[in-house]
Amino acid sequence: MKKKYFYIETWGCQMNEEDSEKLSGMLKRIGYEKCEDKKNADIIIFNTCCVRENAELKVHGNRGILKKLKAENHDLIIAV
Repeated sequence: MKKKYFYIETWGCQMNEEDSEKLSGMLKRIGYEKCEDKKNADIIIFNTCCVRENAELKVHGNRGILKKLKAENHDLIIAV
């Protein structure tokens, strides 16, 4: 069985960091492993804050990268 990998990028406030840790724990419990490169991920999560405009802009700035990765891997899951 192929290993599954996840990548989480976090922007915004301290609560976002805590939420990302919780997401990471949940994904590990169901068999996913954390990776440091979006290109290797089966799931990419951008955990951002809608209150802080700069954090939201970072998500939009990454849309081109995500579009390319999704074209290369149609099974890729992207969550914001």
